[in-house]
Amino acid sequence: MAKKKEGVDIRHYDVIVAPHITEKSTLLSENNAVVFKVAGDATKPEIKAAVEALFDVKVEGVNTMVQKGKVKRWRGKPYKRNDVKKAVVKLAEGQMIDVTTGV
Repeated sequence: MAKKKEGVDIRHYDVIVAPHITEKSTLLSENNAVVFKVAGDATKPEIKAAVEALFDVKVEGVNTMVQKGKVKRWRGKPYKRNDVKKAVVKLAEGQMIDVTTGV
């Protein structure tokens, strides 16, 4: 069977939620890495395929982490923020993603 070229699938837009822009993620961009907030059920191969399809770059590796939501209080009553899954995407040498521009 011939390998089919993957295009942009509608699921790719559901996998990548938003770029995660912090001081630490800006420092990672110097090492060809970009941090994204991703869907909670997204797997590493899905994240890699989505980034490659949406931004037209070559991805070397994906590391994921789940940031547990903090317990906060509002008007004396406790509530819990939602959990956030983040993905650190390592790009190939010479590749770059400008997260300030949209898809």
